[in-house]
Amino acid sequence: MRASIVAMSSTPESGPAAAGIHELEQQRRKNRDEAARLGFPPYGKRTDGLDTLAAAKGKYDEAADKAFAAAGKEPPAGFTDPRPAAAIAGRIVLRRDGGKLLWLTLRDETGDMQAAVSERDCDTRSFALAKSLDLGDVIVVRGRMMKTRTGEITCWAGLGAAGQEPAVELASKCLTPPPEKHAGLADVELRYRRRYVDMWATPETVRVFQMRSRIVSRIRRHLDERGYLEVETPMLQQLAGGAAARPFKTHMNALDIELFLRIAPELYLKRLLVGGMPRVYEINRNFRNEGVDKSHNPEFTMLEVYHAFGDVETMMELIEGTIRSCAMMVKMASEDASGAVGDEDAVPSDLVLPFGDVMIDYGKPFLRVAYSDLFQRALGFPISDGARAREEARKRGLKVTGEKGEPLADVLVVNELFEEVAEPTLDITRPTFITRYPSAISPLTRPNPEHPELADRSDLFIGHMEVAPLYTELNDPDVQAAKFREQLAGLDDEESTFRTFDQDFIDALKVGMPPAGGLGLGIDRLVMLLTNQRTIRDVVLFPMMRPE
Repeated sequence: MRASIVAMSSTPESGPAAAGIHELEQQRRKNRDEAARLGFPPYGKRTDGLDTLAAAKGKYDEAADKAFAAAGKEPPAGFTDPRPAAAIAGRIVLRRDGGKLLWLTLRDETGDMQAAVSERDCDTRSFALAKSLDLGDVIVVRGRMMKTRTGEITCWAGLGAAGQEPAVELASKCLTPPPEKHAGLADVELRYRRRYVDMWATPETVRVFQMRSRIVSRIRRHLDERGYLEVETPMLQQLAGGAAARPFKTHMNALDIELFLRIAPELYLKRLLVGGMPRVYEINRNFRNEGVDKSHNPEFTMLEVYHAFGDVETMMELIEGTIRSCAMMVKMASEDASGAVGDEDAVPSDLVLPFGDVMIDYGKPFLRVAYSDLFQRALGFPISDGARAREEARKRGLKVTGEKGEPLADVLVVNELFEEVAEPTLDITRPTFITRYPSAISPLTRPNPEHPELADRSDLFIGHMEVAPLYTELNDPDVQAAKFREQLAGLDDEESTFRTFDQDFIDALKVGMPPAGGLGLGIDRLVMLLTNQRTIRDVVLFPMMRPE
């Protein structure tokens, strides 16, 4: 049996196969074969009862450690080692060979911990294996928890640990030399391409993605507790609707039809309101065939929520509470050295979190400002002055004509100025709702009954990023059909995508959709803000990259 393991794992040391392998990898392959020769499967086996490194540290018993030390090198007959036993697994990130004693620093998702392998105290095979281990190897160590003279909690391999298993085992051989200890994976692009290396070489990366998962769970809990039902809607759609974006296209062979990866689940979620589900949400993957920058990835995660008999105010209250709940959870986790979260409903006295070089206050009520007020404050003239807006846009080199040279509609020119000039004037330290957008750029939103030229729409900005649009939903089938058909002069292909006429959705509205509020929250951007990451690539496990 041992011979067969060796045969399966060995690699020729000469010839074409070996010629293309770096000498450092060649040595690691030899060490892998040595593990097999000693009877250890190089890629491990099922192992039950493992402690995380954090849990193993928690087992340390100072009184037991002192009792063992007091017994001396030759304890009396019948003496039983009182120190707690642990079985740990981790990747080797530091290795020091002292001849008859090896010090190994292991890393798992809970942190780092030291293990010691002594020739005197562990079985012969385990010590021989330990001598052949490389940085990056994933190993299992069984031993007693003790503290070194320098005060470091350590798992001392062997030493009478319970069971007959070897003190050290190989769980997976690493054939690739790891990044340098101090530099880590310094090449930023390489970090994204080889996330699997970045994660174990850079503990902060793992902490960010652990927190991302907890933020999503917290959002679900917050909505579930308020009576919202999580649902799933199609990702492959016959019409790309619900947003203004260029879709990814594909072809379904079985039905011989063209399909689109969804750009938004909105129109399907509204169908559920028609069908009688009063409060629904979906945490969904969306796909938009557009540019890549620090806040955009073609594949991204959104939360969409719809509330029958609600409106934009309902949604503003909901999203403010949801984000504050997530911020509280992150704040408490950052203040607890263990990373644990106690009472997540206890509001910290100072709910401020860093984002780059600014501190954002999530504890105070979110600010509110009307679109027209923010525009006039930033540019010095009202949004109704189309000629002045066009003149100002030309001065700033902004778009005033469409792809074919036709003039953009005044409202689109105003919006170009708004996004370029007005939005950056928001208070970066306070989350802010921009309210009362022009109806002409809000085709799925109900117009304000007193001012039809304005929409009951709000956009939440945090850290100068748009995080969540919120709406009083349009539920009049005739008005919605007219808005689907409506074309604003100068829209390019991408901007006009959401004008696709969805007859089935109109048919659904004819059945009767109750008045409702709706919102979309960019999960990736929220995680960026709450974990202090400046680019979306740092909060997406496998971001889109140009092929090497």
